Amino acid sequence: ENNFDLTNLGEKIVHIQGDVRDVSSLTETIKKYRPQVVFHLAAQPIYKIGFDYPRETFDTNVGGTINVLEAVRKTDCVKVLVCITSDKCYKNQELIWGYRENDLLGGDDPYSASKGMAEISIQAYRASFFEDNKTAIASVRAGNVIGGGDFTESRLVPDSIQALINNNPVTIRNPDSVRPWQHVLVPLSGYLWLASRMLKNNLNYNEAWNFGPLEHKDVTTKHVVEKLIELWGNGSWVHSDIFEEKSETKMLKLNWEKAAKILNWQPAYTIEDTLKETVNWFKEYQKKK
Repeated sequence: ENNFDLTNLGEKIVHIQGDVRDVSSLTETIKKYRPQVVFHLAAQPIYKIGFDYPRETFDTNVGGTINVLEAVRKTDCVKVLVCITSDKCYKNQELIWGYRENDLLGGDDPYSASKGMAEISIQAYRASFFEDNKTAIASVRAGNVIGGGDFTESRLVPDSIQALINNNPVTIRNPDSVRPWQHVLVPLSGYLWLASRMLKNNLNYNEAWNFGPLEHKDVTTKHVVEKLIELWGNGSWVHSDIFEEKSETKMLKLNWEKAAKILNWQPAYTIEDTLKETVNWFKEYQKKK
């Protein structure tokens, strides 16, 4: 299940389902519907699955991104392309002040490496094929997005909610890991606002952007889960090390001063607001399923 299907959104828009790895179909779809703005979010988005299916992760996250860039390059309608990558694109340096857009890219696991490679691909295409400024290309990097309607496995909040619904303990791999948790509407607002600015003046925004949470303090996995349990009204959590964490970073924070200063953007949700909205959604879903 997912929010897209639950809201029947596919019946309210032109919805073509395909594979981002199929460059021919991708190009033909853009040629047929001639969008002015393209948001590229297709990905294999799960850290753990990167170890189970490394080739598919690289094929989708790197090859798929290159296919989108190729499709846009071979059509003449797209004025703005916003490529969503990930906060995991940065080389793990455990920076306590948060990564800035000009920090080193890289990754020691398949998922993180694929996102760093996608960023390098975007930079290369922008410099090599889009210097005429007819098409503006930006990459955007957001934190760990959470919110109602997400049922994806191997993600903290959906797994936690599923455990709470079934009266099971929530399992946490690393209680002390710090992530830039944010409500899904926070980075989406940034993506849309950036695209609108690019449409008006693409020369100023043709680069990489971070969109992060309101809090500058460290928000741990343990804090998120304990707050979810509190808002749910009952439950417990246990530490599980079933999956060996390997190179997973312990400290990951995003610096979004650039978006605040140049785009005049800031988040609208605190972490408390985010978790409250998320729990309320799932409670309503459970009641009205």
